[in-house]
Amino acid sequence: MKYTLDAQNKKIGRVATQAAVYLMGKNTPSFKRNLNPETVVEIINASKASVAETKMDTKTYSRYSGYPGGLKQPTMKQVIVKKGYSEIMREAVSGMIPKNKLRAKMLKNLIITE
Repeated sequence: MKYTLDAQNKKIGRVATQAAVYLMGKNTPSFKRNLNPETVVEIINASKASVAETKMDTKTYSRYSGYPGGLKQPTMKQVIVKKGYSEIMREAVSGMIPKNKLRAKMLKNLIITE
């Protein structure tokens, strides 16, 4: 089953919540936590999502390489310049999906277009 979500003039978190529910299969009566549902979620107009200007400067995304001095914390604006709005949306959806073996399989069914 394929779902299409339009992110135009909507907050990133609201769209990400809907996408996470569809990817986990919680909207179907046959929901099972141990099975990956065969659903594909497409998010369109990700670059037209509503984001406050102050959040662009203050929100940071952390990643750590494991080495001393290897902590990187780019702001939302820097991530958008480097990787685009699709990476911001993917991070938001990824944070709302359970951290288990099915996570990578669920995220493969997420398609984001700007």
